[in-house]
Amino acid sequence: MNITNVNEYEAIAKEKLSKMVYDYYASGALDQWTLKENRNAFSRILHYPHGLLPVLRRLLQPDLAFVVSNSTCLFKDRNLVTQLVRRAENAGFKAIVLTADSPVIGRREAGIKNRFTLPSNVRVKNFEGMDLEKLDKTKDSGHTSVVNGLYDQSLTWKDVRWLQTITSLPILVKGVLTAEDTRLAIQAGAAGVIVSNHGARQLDYVPATIMALEEVVQAAEGRVPIFIDGGVRRGTDIFKALALGASGVFIGRPVVFSLAADGEAGVRKVLKMLHNELEITMALCGCRSLKDITRDHVVTEWDRPRISPRL
Repeated sequence: MNITNVNEYEAIAKEKLSKMVYDYYASGALDQWTLKENRNAFSRILHYPHGLLPVLRRLLQPDLAFVVSNSTCLFKDRNLVTQLVRRAENAGFKAIVLTADSPVIGRREAGIKNRFTLPSNVRVKNFEGMDLEKLDKTKDSGHTSVVNGLYDQSLTWKDVRWLQTITSLPILVKGVLTAEDTRLAIQAGAAGVIVSNHGARQLDYVPATIMALEEVVQAAEGRVPIFIDGGVRRGTDIFKALALGASGVFIGRPVVFSLAADGEAGVRKVLKMLHNELEITMALCGCRSLKDITRDHVVTEWDRPRISPRL
């Protein structure tokens, strides 16, 4: 399979997956403005390379700059939540990621049109033991009805504290876009924050995550690590996020599409391509390691009036 960049896997996945399944992963909420903006916003951030520096000897080394995006939501049934946390602990996970932006499922019109439901041969392990037949599935997609019937829609910052009472694992809060929520998450005991708009699948017309990142980083004041997901398709995107203060980057759709297109080999190739692109970007920008990437290596829309004579 002659793949040269991450984006090429999506077209192959679209051919292999059913329309219902492809649309579920590829679509966003409402007009899908934020879905497009998550990508477009990266293109408006420019690199600002520093030349004549010895970069070839070290580069990435063992630093980890990106991982696969995943998280959990709190169910109404707290016993079930406790069981899921125990399973995560027993499986060797090192942290719990709590989604904070999904009190209800966003309106995803592709899912409504397709009446998305799980194939009969697929079981959601997290839903085992639940009587899903009692839930109203007559509105929206079947998935939306099930999830809205199970998720706790009264979630508050106090629930982050409650989650800490049932596990010693660090808790990261995902779905933060503002300075205010960043401070509240830290006050509630979050060990980290993930800047995310849920892949543009929840509320349309919210900022692209890369546009919200710097505000969140500044509000955190170095107290906890800040991560980001949404729209990352290139090693250059990872570099830009790190330059704006992210401790790491999560990726979602590229992994899903490469898995559908070419199985485990596809996922490995995606990670390898992103790694290689990041290494090249670092070298061309004069960075020997991740620690060398600074705010001075990128130019945003807000910086341009200040630095335009130098461009």
